[in-house]
Amino acid sequence: MAENEHRPVELTDDMRMKFNAVSTATLAGQMQQRGSRNSFLSRLKPLNPNQRMLGYAHTLRYVPKNEEFEKRSTGPNAQRRAVESIAVDDVLIVEAGFQPDAGTIGDIFTMRLKQQGGAGFITDGALRDTPAVAAIGIPIYHQSSHAATLGRLHTPLDHQIPISCAGVTVFPGDIIVGDGEGAVVIPARWAEEIANDSYAQELEEEWALERVAEGDSSIGTFPIAKERRPEFEAWLAARG
Repeated sequence: MAENEHRPVELTDDMRMKFNAVSTATLAGQMQQRGSRNSFLSRLKPLNPNQRMLGYAHTLRYVPKNEEFEKRSTGPNAQRRAVESIAVDDVLIVEAGFQPDAGTIGDIFTMRLKQQGGAGFITDGALRDTPAVAAIGIPIYHQSSHAATLGRLHTPLDHQIPISCAGVTVFPGDIIVGDGEGAVVIPARWAEEIANDSYAQELEEEWALERVAEGDSSIGTFPIAKERRPEFEAWLAARG
């Protein structure tokens, strides 16, 4: 598989800087302004509290345990195929049906993901080998921890197809940004626009926070009133 086969957009250095500088709250707000109400991956928690994630969605779908399908299948299953085809900056993201009672990945496959250059792992199910996975040190978002293997409840069906994870539709190549609050999925076609507008929004909010911390009212500072726009522009120029 060519590295860019499922990448409708390539992250530029400028886009990376901006995505890494903004919060998922800002990104989710920008998505809502564009009519997208479901971009934040609900009920998932970061494995490490201060982690940051940025990468391209590499999707993997699990279905409820299906012994008949597994008997008919030959060769490596979809989980192993997905892990072994990870490209640099891919985020492996799993649809696991919000099922908390069986692991969806463990330490060995997580290490393989890291060695392939993957940017992180997301599941709306459970992690297995959680302490060991945490020590590997890549960004991870998950619902729960469970010691059982995925075979207890899941059958890996396919990868690099549209999936539903934590209430969000995810297409291969979508941009995923994560921070200490959670992770947001951004359609590839909106990536540059969302990066630019989110960065601009956070500069305005940084100025507003400084003014409110100094005792100003939120009125006229958040959002910035027309008469205070020159004050903001001067502040921005002073920052270079």
